[in-house]
Amino acid sequence: MDIKRIPLINREISWLYFNDRVLQEASDPTVPLIDRIRFLAIFSSNLDEFYRVRVATLSRLSNLNEKAKEILGYNPKKILNQIKNLVVKQERKFNNLYENIIVRQLAEEKIFILNDKQLNVTRGAFVKNYFRERLLATLVPIMLDDGLPLPELRDRAIYFFVKLTKNKKSRYALIEIPDNLSRFVKLPDTNNLKFIILLDDIVRYSLEDIFFIFDHDTIEAYSIQLTRDAELDLDKEVSEKFIDALSKSLQKRRKGKPMRLLYDTEMPLGMVGYLVNKMGLNAESLIPGNRYHNFKNFISFPNVGRPELEYTVYPPMAVKGLSFGKSLLGMIAGKDYLVSTPYQSYDYIIHFLREAAIDPKVKEISIALYRLADNSRVIHALINAAKNGKKVNCLVELRARFDEQNNITYSSRLEEEGVNVLYGINNYKVHSKVCLVTRTEKGKPVHYACLSTGNFNEKTAKIYADHTLFTASKRLTNDLVDVFKALKQNTLPKGLKHLVVSPIDSRPAIYKLIDNEVKNAKAGKPAYMILKMNSLADEQVILKLYQANNAGVEIKLIVRGMCCLIPGVKGYSENIEVISIVDKYLEHARVHIYCNGGQELLFLTSADFMTRNIDNRVEVGFPIYDKELKKEIRDIINIQLEDNTKAREINNHNTNKYHKTNSDMPVRAQIDIYNYLKNKN
Repeated sequence: MDIKRIPLINREISWLYFNDRVLQEASDPTVPLIDRIRFLAIFSSNLDEFYRVRVATLSRLSNLNEKAKEILGYNPKKILNQIKNLVVKQERKFNNLYENIIVRQLAEEKIFILNDKQLNVTRGAFVKNYFRERLLATLVPIMLDDGLPLPELRDRAIYFFVKLTKNKKSRYALIEIPDNLSRFVKLPDTNNLKFIILLDDIVRYSLEDIFFIFDHDTIEAYSIQLTRDAELDLDKEVSEKFIDALSKSLQKRRKGKPMRLLYDTEMPLGMVGYLVNKMGLNAESLIPGNRYHNFKNFISFPNVGRPELEYTVYPPMAVKGLSFGKSLLGMIAGKDYLVSTPYQSYDYIIHFLREAAIDPKVKEISIALYRLADNSRVIHALINAAKNGKKVNCLVELRARFDEQNNITYSSRLEEEGVNVLYGINNYKVHSKVCLVTRTEKGKPVHYACLSTGNFNEKTAKIYADHTLFTASKRLTNDLVDVFKALKQNTLPKGLKHLVVSPIDSRPAIYKLIDNEVKNAKAGKPAYMILKMNSLADEQVILKLYQANNAGVEIKLIVRGMCCLIPGVKGYSENIEVISIVDKYLEHARVHIYCNGGQELLFLTSADFMTRNIDNRVEVGFPIYDKELKKEIRDIINIQLEDNTKAREINNHNTNKYHKTNSDMPVRAQIDIYNYLKNKN
């Protein structure tokens, strides 16, 4: 089977179909209204990052012309054109959904989003007063000169492009809308009616107060938002100067090449042309939008109505057998435990670190950090451990995209507090989520591990569905000792017996597990794989899955995001079924299940089936040996496979059709998993 000829969908196009599933959630009338607005915000935020990174990369490659085709196997300019066409359609759907459905349904709930044209005298006076007290001092227009280049616009900031006209002569200006204030201002209620106005419209309403010194007959303002190339140009070598180099690169990111200009479709063509000429934009970079940009701010849209307008908040549950009133390390010494967030409490992970920080017998803590919460309790526990005399080794991955500055700040703070901070290894991001606690018991070192599919981040743990294993099993902890030993020496771990660590072990381990299923299928034995991940894009792995399909291996995939494999293609993927679950929580866990001749093997991992995760990152996959925990994870996966409410089929038509199952009853995995875990207690 020639890899150049196997059926694949382009990863960027596949990602856009994933984002369309997010837009489906915003369209779903069964989703509470405020959460539908939040899904619109997630869609918008996703698209921003897509342009900053993926489109930016394609744009660079398109300049290589024929060489790019040879390297990639496709024409990047053609893909950029497909992206433009798909995004324009999605933006049209987005705008119609917001303007004609969401706003109307808010009105039915007696919640009104008013614009600058809809203010009566009383509310107008309130807005003017708010503007003069809170906004006016922060707004300094930039008057544009035809003979000078356009000032550098900040990445993803909202600007008003303003036109002042007097006797048919025009002059232009830019106003940056401040991002340090809430985007939403609640106006006084009237007769139980709720009113909200956006900061944008407060500025529109007050334009005369800004430009009063300029004589004009008319004034008009239209919002624009520029998305820039966010890829960092960095020397990959990790050295003492790395933080300085990264900081400088972050400054460059703000001035990266313009990738997308989102503009109000009401803007006159002459004004659009002015911007295009000044910025040197091409047609693919122009995306018509609606009146409001930077919709990601709508993630914090206030619910001023009924509680039912938002999803019910389910309190995180206890884990059977674990108690906050007793030593976690003592309980983990007896058996393995699994924490499935957000269904179960993330506080167990914090408590694990806090106990290690104060236990006199704990001598050392080693941890790998990728993304951290603001005011991180994880960082607080590690600092306290260092103050208590523990040796604390903390690997902070400075190249965690869009978290670089946050991680630089935390790493400096940790060093100041006496923590031994490591900065990764040459040429590889450390994406693993692992922690090792070493305790002296009866004069000997005993190890306790926390291994996870998700970050050590208590904020995202409330919305990301992940699994975390607590274990004192020597099979796993001895390997983890070797992992941290290698990382401290700026090398890759080798010779591990149980953990599967990229980039050394993952590809051969994956191939061996797939080949074993192929061998069993050819021998007439049961053979299947169930693989759950965020993304499936590695062509070599897809080729192996196609080969397994042709050998008769039954393959079920749960892929939340991009999926370059195309199921249901004769001769390649008749036995492969792919679903994607997009719901209240972000499905973030990576789970691999292999039939293994009836003796199922089950692994959790931090890695997706993407080339970068397999070959270019340090990732840690770990087997689940405890039979009870294996059954629990298997049950959770079975529930997800039966989802017929929030699961979509991935197929060669890219229709995102809702998944149908044999169940006569509605199955919504995230609700049913919560109830399943609740019933276990």
